[in-house]
Amino acid sequence: MAERGLPHLTEQGAVHMVDVGDKPATDRRAVAEGYLRTRPAVVELALAGQAKKGDVFAVARVAAIMAAKRTAEWIPLCHPIPLTNVEVAIEAQGDRFRVEVSVATHAPTGVEMEALTAVGAALLTIYDMLKAQDRGMVIESVRLLEKQGGRSGHFQAQREG
Repeated sequence: MAERGLPHLTEQGAVHMVDVGDKPATDRRAVAEGYLRTRPAVVELALAGQAKKGDVFAVARVAAIMAAKRTAEWIPLCHPIPLTNVEVAIEAQGDRFRVEVSVATHAPTGVEMEALTAVGAALLTIYDMLKAQDRGMVIESVRLLEKQGGRSGHFQAQREG
């Protein structure tokens, strides 16, 4: 039996996976974002398709999708859930890249961790593909922007800018 407000802890304080077996499957969606800050010349290199490791944007999108699908293998208390959609947007903004990932499912639990994991994987992939040009890149501001569905309802973060 979990303590009220701490569903991942038993009454004895032990960590456990929450039982979602009795929860109804509903449509759920989550959107997350994150940034990789670098030099403008590195952003331009990626935009021009001149990164030595190939198409930075295509590889980062694939990494994000793969990470979303395998989140339960990375995050110990996440449930493996069937994803119905993963959308990845990557944009160059002067001296940084912005990644936004939207993940959807029809399941008894949400997809916030899948969206956040996908953003992290995309940002790490961009870093890996461009590290020869700038080892001082900084991954920052990875956060949940929005979630829909489930008992806790709708959440929307204040947007930047």
